[in-house]
Amino acid sequence: MNTPADFSPQLQTLLNGSSPLPHLGVIQAQGEDAANFLHNQLSNDVLLLPVGESRLAAFCSAKGRMQASFILVKTAPDNVLLVLSLDLLAQTLKRLSMFVLRAKVKMSDASSQWQLRGLLGDSARALPGSAAPWQTLVHDGAHTVTLYPAVLGNSPIQRALWIAPADHALPEGPPLQSEVWQWAEVMSGVTLVSQPVFEAFVPQMLNYESVGGVNFKKGCYPGQEVVARSQFRGTLKRRTALVHSPVPLAVGQDVFTPEDPEQPCATVVLCAARPDARGFDALVSGTTESMPWGWRVGSSNGEVLAILPLPYALLADI
Repeated sequence: MNTPADFSPQLQTLLNGSSPLPHLGVIQAQGEDAANFLHNQLSNDVLLLPVGESRLAAFCSAKGRMQASFILVKTAPDNVLLVLSLDLLAQTLKRLSMFVLRAKVKMSDASSQWQLRGLLGDSARALPGSAAPWQTLVHDGAHTVTLYPAVLGNSPIQRALWIAPADHALPEGPPLQSEVWQWAEVMSGVTLVSQPVFEAFVPQMLNYESVGGVNFKKGCYPGQEVVARSQFRGTLKRRTALVHSPVPLAVGQDVFTPEDPEQPCATVVLCAARPDARGFDALVSGTTESMPWGWRVGSSNGEVLAILPLPYALLADI
């Protein structure tokens, strides 16, 4: 009998290739104040980010709740690309543009100007094997960003985000279904915010402080006081876990526990079917006290979610 931590041998052969990313879009910030403007709006340092490098960052409300998150790439001193969930692009662009005021920066939807591909396995190994997450290789106008690997047991599968101008030749590699890419994203433990979980979490509830998405030493940004207080005063009571489910899940779906059957204790953030048809895996953000009680889908009598080890260590609360 298979356990949730078992992965079939054929998975290794499936996790290789280049996948389209139709669920993602690109916002472009262009102008001499582009980096400074974004630095004052996002949870990570953009001002000191070297040209050609990348970072993970969150865009929060005044209450510290994530309205979007990005993989941002500084392609030039006056140009920054923000890769985000496409279903949040229009409203995020509108809100960011409201804060521009006199800053010398133009915010625009640049999705049609840039190609996005997810590279997995051998196809992602154009980068140096020792490259840490968010390190970037720039070659012939294309930026390849190292992402956190998908981890199957003790086996890491390299992942990368490829960004290039629309007329650029596609990267080499066999075609990969976007559903397989999404499952690999689940298994990396790191994901972007999408519309169903808009304003549902502060960054630490998605473990962003542990995967390079929050800089606690930079200056103010919307929600910064709430984010900092959650970290430094030990008030963080919710974390994202990797789980296995025998049934399909939906982003935004509530999770319950028999200990408190009337009150949801967690929310599904990202989910996907295993490519070997052995169930479903998901990232779920829930209260730390409820995790030992046992999470169940949909109701306190629903299917049990098995909590799997995260593929990275969580930073200790300060």
